[in-house]
Amino acid sequence: MLEQLKLFLQLGFNHVLDINGYDHILFLTVLTIPFLFKNYKKVVQLVTVFTVGHTLSLILSTYKIVTIDSSLVEFLIPITIAITALYNIIFISKIGKSNTIELLLTLFFGVVHGLGFSTYFKMIISGSSSKLAPLLEFALGLETAQILIVLVVLLLSTLARNILGISKKVWVITISTLVFGVVIPMIISRY
Repeated sequence: MLEQLKLFLQLGFNHVLDINGYDHILFLTVLTIPFLFKNYKKVVQLVTVFTVGHTLSLILSTYKIVTIDSSLVEFLIPITIAITALYNIIFISKIGKSNTIELLLTLFFGVVHGLGFSTYFKMIISGSSSKLAPLLEFALGLETAQILIVLVVLLLSTLARNILGISKKVWVITISTLVFGVVIPMIISRY
């Protein structure tokens, strides 16, 4: 039991921090970049909603309620990152104010990202007698790694904006544009 907990916590943690699967890091970066440490409650809320969406799609897929073509999902993942980056650029002055829209988008994007991992996850838990416990353990590992990334991004944002004096607008647009530039080739190659 303890070994299983450790295994799935580590699997969730490594899923986010896998350098070969850096799409998760890119998404969390553009999701978090508009905020500072003083906004940590809002950021934790967004990240947790993303985890809920990710876990929901794993549950739906694991229990064969939803099936979707993995190549479509792999194409949609960088699109979610691009949309979030564009949202930052276009709506920079409204970020954090339209809570419902941001939460719904984040939830939906969590579902998309979770579907991208669902085939591999189903393969891993295929021999398990219980499927719900590994799903929840994985989600806890996922959430832990995401909070770690968010802390790094919040630290960088706070340093850039409060210590280096970079305006919020310049900081958010610059980082969001860089991330957008990184995901365009991903979108093209997966099309």
